[in-house]
Amino acid sequence: MQTSTVLLIILAAIVALGMVLFQYYYNSKKRGKLNALLSFLRFIGLFGLFILLINPKFSKNEYSLEKTNLILLTDNSSSLADSKEKVQEVLNKLKVNASLVDKFSVAPYHFGNSVQQTDSLSFLENNTNISKAINSLDEIYANTNSTMVLLTDGNSTIGQDYIFSGRNAKLPIYPIAIGDTTQYEDLRINQVNSNKYAFLKNKYPLEIYVSYDGSREVNSTVSIKVNGNTVYRENTKLSNTNSSKTIKTNLDAGSVGIKSIQIELSTLDGERNKENNIRNAVVEVIDEKTNIAIISSMIHPDIGTLRKAIESNEQRSVSIKKPTANLKDFDDVDVFLLYQPNPSFTTIYTYLKQKKASVFTIGGTKTNWSTINKASRKYNLGDGYPIQEVIGVLNPSFSKFDITDFTMDDFPPLDSNAGGIKVDGAETLVQMKVFGATLKSPLLFALDNENGKEIVLTGENIWKWRMQSFRNNQNFQNFDDFIGKLMLYLSSNKGKNRLDVDYKSVYEGSNDAKIKASYFDEAFVFDSNASLVVKLKNTESGSSQEIPMLLKNNFYEADLSDLPPGQYAFIVNVEQENRKQSGSFTILDFDVEKQFLSTNYKKLRQLASTTNGKLYFPNNMDDLVQSLLNDSRFVPTQKATKNIVSLIDFRVLLAIIIAALAAEWFIRKYNGLT
Repeated sequence: MQTSTVLLIILAAIVALGMVLFQYYYNSKKRGKLNALLSFLRFIGLFGLFILLINPKFSKNEYSLEKTNLILLTDNSSSLADSKEKVQEVLNKLKVNASLVDKFSVAPYHFGNSVQQTDSLSFLENNTNISKAINSLDEIYANTNSTMVLLTDGNSTIGQDYIFSGRNAKLPIYPIAIGDTTQYEDLRINQVNSNKYAFLKNKYPLEIYVSYDGSREVNSTVSIKVNGNTVYRENTKLSNTNSSKTIKTNLDAGSVGIKSIQIELSTLDGERNKENNIRNAVVEVIDEKTNIAIISSMIHPDIGTLRKAIESNEQRSVSIKKPTANLKDFDDVDVFLLYQPNPSFTTIYTYLKQKKASVFTIGGTKTNWSTINKASRKYNLGDGYPIQEVIGVLNPSFSKFDITDFTMDDFPPLDSNAGGIKVDGAETLVQMKVFGATLKSPLLFALDNENGKEIVLTGENIWKWRMQSFRNNQNFQNFDDFIGKLMLYLSSNKGKNRLDVDYKSVYEGSNDAKIKASYFDEAFVFDSNASLVVKLKNTESGSSQEIPMLLKNNFYEADLSDLPPGQYAFIVNVEQENRKQSGSFTILDFDVEKQFLSTNYKKLRQLASTTNGKLYFPNNMDDLVQSLLNDSRFVPTQKATKNIVSLIDFRVLLAIIIAALAAEWFIRKYNGLT
């Protein structure tokens, strides 16, 4: 207790005694036992009040000894499965050492994709993320005196470079290099880059990175097989000075379907690790042709020109139909090109309205504009005007799609007899220019309406534009690409789908294999009460199973990490609803942990040096123990805790004060004192 507090208590007693003496004995003629009792009660009450105000306290220091944290971080990946006995032996030496246990607080952890605090090791993790493990524990033990012993082979398969993490780490790291430290001669395929999809009759690229670890010059052959057939072969020469090479090639997408690609690098005599000489990839060849129908009741060179321009891209096919054709012939058509409509198009317009199809309308001197006006609610074209030549002026502010690569330099005029054009909500792509004056009326415009997308051109003889494009550039690419963009705009007219499924066509191993889905109610609001199930079938073995999809925030997810490698077909079904989505994917037989044969002790030594630690091997654990015991940084810290305790119990003291003052009052009243 502080001296000032003691003096205040003495002063409180003096003041209380003085007040009592003044009231009961100064100028008072009464003496006796009653006065003494009342004086005592008044003194207790006043002194108690003063003590309550002073609130005396005393402090007590408690001392404790805080040990340094010894973090045992063990690599639990499958790459250490062959060395698990050695790992357990090292851990046991560290855990049962009496001197270490006495000096340190031992905290065991293991890691693969993430960090877990446990003694149990399975060596089944399919990835090694050393950087994430170091960062996580460095953050947990940031404000403590700690050190880390890291048991690993030093081969990190995911995450950032752990040397960078070591530079930012606040605790010393002592790596123990587990595994074979012998550097063997090795040829390997480091990485394969390929597209997930390819279009039919196109070529798709394949990029292969190969490397060599060794001291001599070697020759090897890279071969590529597609569905078991060798389609490419290349000889490569590598050495210790030229230890890597990139091989690029383009393969033909000749047929639709999933193409299993195997890249194989021929092995060296006596090469120990042959698993990293083979990599697999999958490319799905799809036929995404856009079917376009040109409907016309007349013969015109524009029709042939449009067909050539559209089919310059092999992903588009064009059919030419008459407006009187059977409507069933149009069921597979994606985009309709109506050339100079007339009253015979009435049935076609009714069909297009029901189908909500995308339409490209081209008018000209033989066009019946009233037929077009009756079919459209968004625009009205004046008719009965004389035929005139109209020059097109490109609108650089057009925003629905990119037209910066298209130029109309020296393009000849088109013939048109369309009059004033009233358009609601359209965007002009090409303006009219007549007799040197640019008019407000558009020559070519695009709009979205309730029935789909639409583009309207009000002039004929567009074949002249394609010919001029050839004169300007010695090819048709300028014009053909422009028409292609018009078709792409029209063909992207997809409506909303209440069930949306997200997945990859190829998974490298089953670790990240997941299927996600979103399901919406009739108002297109996410439905969190739906029940979704994935029905899976292995197309190779024929086995099937059902996996329920779990709700995660604003989507549903099915975890496929337990599936073996193979090709699968699936259907996502919404139970109690007639809605489903199907697809297929491939899980490759690829284990990144098997790509390394030797321990990367050089990099572990660099990590140790960066963090002020030291690299050790399993056969010199005694040196590690002595280093930890003798290091002055890891001396236990004595901590003092100061506890401040109140000298009085407020409730008891308050009860004594009330009792003393109440007793004094009753005694005075009983004896007739005022």
